[in-house]
Amino acid sequence: MSIDRLKSAIVLIMLSMATLPAVAQSPAKKTAPLARPKMVVGIVVDQMRYDYLYRFYDKYGEGGLKRLMNEGFNCRNNHYPYALTVTAAGHSAVYTGSVPAINGIVGNEWFDPIVGQSVYCAEDSTVTTVGSSNASAGKMSPKNLLTSTITDQLQIGTNFRSKTVGIAIKDRGAILPAGHAATGAYWFDAKTGNWITSTFYTNELPKWVQDMNDKKLPAAYMKEGWKTLLPLDQYVESTPDDKPYETKMAGNKTSAFPYNFGENGFGQVASTPFGNTITKDMAIAAIKGENMGKGQQTDFLAVSFSSPDYVGHAFGPNSIEAEDIYLRLDREFAEFFAFLDSWTGKGNYTVFLTADHGVMDVPGFWTEHRLPAGLLNTGDMNSTLKQALEGAFGKGDYIRANDNYQLYLNKTTLKDKKIEVEDVYEVVREALLPLSGVADVINLKDLGESHLNSFQLELYKNGTNAKRSGDIQIVLQPGWFAGRSTGTTHGSPYNYDTHVPLLFYGWGIPKGETLRRTSIADIAPTVAALLHILAPSGTVGNPIPEALK
Repeated sequence: MSIDRLKSAIVLIMLSMATLPAVAQSPAKKTAPLARPKMVVGIVVDQMRYDYLYRFYDKYGEGGLKRLMNEGFNCRNNHYPYALTVTAAGHSAVYTGSVPAINGIVGNEWFDPIVGQSVYCAEDSTVTTVGSSNASAGKMSPKNLLTSTITDQLQIGTNFRSKTVGIAIKDRGAILPAGHAATGAYWFDAKTGNWITSTFYTNELPKWVQDMNDKKLPAAYMKEGWKTLLPLDQYVESTPDDKPYETKMAGNKTSAFPYNFGENGFGQVASTPFGNTITKDMAIAAIKGENMGKGQQTDFLAVSFSSPDYVGHAFGPNSIEAEDIYLRLDREFAEFFAFLDSWTGKGNYTVFLTADHGVMDVPGFWTEHRLPAGLLNTGDMNSTLKQALEGAFGKGDYIRANDNYQLYLNKTTLKDKKIEVEDVYEVVREALLPLSGVADVINLKDLGESHLNSFQLELYKNGTNAKRSGDIQIVLQPGWFAGRSTGTTHGSPYNYDTHVPLLFYGWGIPKGETLRRTSIADIAPTVAALLHILAPSGTVGNPIPEALK
């Protein structure tokens, strides 16, 4: 075919194509956005043991805890997966889905062998206080937390378009849940009665926080004093008032109602039900002030109610004070949930509620009823240790610190005297095992050779961080702790400290319950699955499929 004829053919083909009817292009279908709740509210109650859900059940109203229990999903066999159950570690585990061995928060404080001093979990000397003249109260941040949190992951997953805020009376209860990428975290300054923050988050308090402080609510509540919600004779779930093993509150001659506070400082309000009230008020103010739950992205409020811990430590879980604070807290929850209904619309938000640890009954209460419990005499323990170590190795400074029932050995002394850690451990174990209340002594540097039972060994492994934990762990008998003859504490691997509530409610949550053993480390991955985001970086837990629709 000649070039001319080829050109003519191409022209004819093009003309014929031009006359063909156009193929209709269907418009692109608009897909619905990914379904997510408008807001997630994480609630941690400081020192809420599991049995409180049912012990006071008949006296709870319908709008608070009963609403979560009866309309949401209840994980009734939920436990901490590590041994040293304390506040900072608990809040960190809830929001990281991890354990102290990985996230680094091994206690409220620990000894740092590298710098040779004690470290507070949220301390940060590089930041300054915002909102108070109390310079030390705000030198805080989450820098000691070594992994991301579920609140961090939400920020990453929405390209930092979400708002994440932490609120608590205790600084660690606000900071560690809020995470590293938070919009803000606010805690209570007992010296001034103000809600404060640090320059890690902002250089100036938002106006809504200033407005809250201007209301002077702590001072107003302190004038009211603390009286029981119900007549005293209705507290049949608790021991009689004013037991000898209860602590007396400052300014009061007995451990009996009513309590008056006078001029004992703003910190006193934290040890009363009014601490929960100002926390709830602050949580609502944060939602309004930051306009949370109103945007295109899911927002996250992490709120911790610290006051039950102060009351529990002083009076114990069987006291009228403990019962009263939970009955009142239930009313605070009802008011808070009613606010969320009106603010975001019922069914448009998701709530989870848990605790950072449980608590042991007051040993005096147990011995009163012929149950096995007691107090470790730390003076006897220290003198026994000193005598045993100097008897074996001669005069010397062998122990640098003792924290979280862990001994931090002086490696300089051991090196100078050419002593191995294993040798010190054997001496310490032989010396301490005969003491009343000591169940075992384990070498944290060689857990594989531990004499401890496999169940508890796993808990101690999960709680041991290579850089922050001690060298030797003292394991106490159930019901025993080092403390005073009044009040109680927590921090053990036993059921009363590890078994805490876990309730899910709201958007994406079915009605139901499970008795399958679940873990605190499962909370963050469950929320991550709900929101379709990546779980935190150190997560060891798994989503709870029964808790999700």
